[in-house]
Amino acid sequence: MRVAVDSPTPARPNLAEQVYARLKAELNDFQLVPGDRFSEAELGLRLGVSRTPVREALFRLRNEGFLDVEAKAGWSVRPIDFGRLEQLYDLRIILELAAVAKLCAHTGTPPPELESLKAIWLVPAAERLTDGREVGQLDEAFHATLVRAAGNAEMARVHWDVTERIRIIRHLDFTRGHRIEATYTEHGKILRAVMQRKVDQAQMLLRSHVEQSKAEVRKITLATLHEARERSAAGR
Repeated sequence: MRVAVDSPTPARPNLAEQVYARLKAELNDFQLVPGDRFSEAELGLRLGVSRTPVREALFRLRNEGFLDVEAKAGWSVRPIDFGRLEQLYDLRIILELAAVAKLCAHTGTPPPELESLKAIWLVPAAERLTDGREVGQLDEAFHATLVRAAGNAEMARVHWDVTERIRIIRHLDFTRGHRIEATYTEHGKILRAVMQRKVDQAQMLLRSHVEQSKAEVRKITLATLHEARERSAAGR
């Protein structure tokens, strides 16, 4: 008689994914900043998990360029490679300009994604959000939606990869109150130009908008990151 045997529950990969997501969020929220050091044992104790899922998550983050590891010194948050970030911003601009050109060349009914963006960004000033974290998330979604609406899945995939790699810089951009208001204004202008199929105007506005974020890369110092961590801790 054949006895059915249940397959083991794949708990470890799920747990490693949870640890990975938690640590990546801490990097993006400045709870971990360049130069911070820690061990696998320390993280496991803090997160309440064994060293195996912690190690899997850490090596994944190392492969993505966020962490370094040394045999005796343990793990550390890698210094920000500003030159690489600027290159990623250049790639982002190319992708978004191409997406805007495709959207402006579109005939017929505008893609439904644009309608969803109107409901968020073309609102009265009194209805605008003021929380930097929320606006930062919506900013990511705005640009990702523009690219996705252009209808090229591979372009959207590459763009999202770039988005994930520059997220820490974008978060810093929204720790400044005036950038929140400026983002609403600039997104509104970009969206109206796209809806009116004014390709030159839309691309000009988009390039200027992204270049402003790119400029933040040049202003960031380690002190800025530590200050951001202090503000983040105070807000929790």
